[in-house]
Amino acid sequence: MSDSAVSPGFFLQAPLFAALGDETRLSLLARLCRVTQQSISQLAEGTKLTRQAVTKHLQVLEHVGLVKSVRRGRETLFEFDATPIETMTQYLELVSGQWGKKLDDLQNYLDANS
Repeated sequence: MSDSAVSPGFFLQAPLFAALGDETRLSLLARLCRVTQQSISQLAEGTKLTRQAVTKHLQVLEHVGLVKSVRRGRETLFEFDATPIETMTQYLELVSGQWGKKLDDLQNYLDANS
């Protein structure tokens, strides 16, 4: 598929899809959805992940806007931000509508030419 055939919105959403494509990051997001703010130590607790590994995953999530960090004294707490998910949902609804129309056009063409 050429770049010209792809919606410009796709390239804006690609890093978000990539960040969500990792099972560990999805697990961290799920934990942040259950408990509003958590430290790296809290997120690593009960997993096989090191604090360093959690930090790297959180950096990826923060880069795409899914996680925000809040400094509390000497500790940094992380929280989930749904804004990028809402934006992605709007984009997917737009693409879905475009595909729905294209499929209807194809069906009409096939019905008319069969």
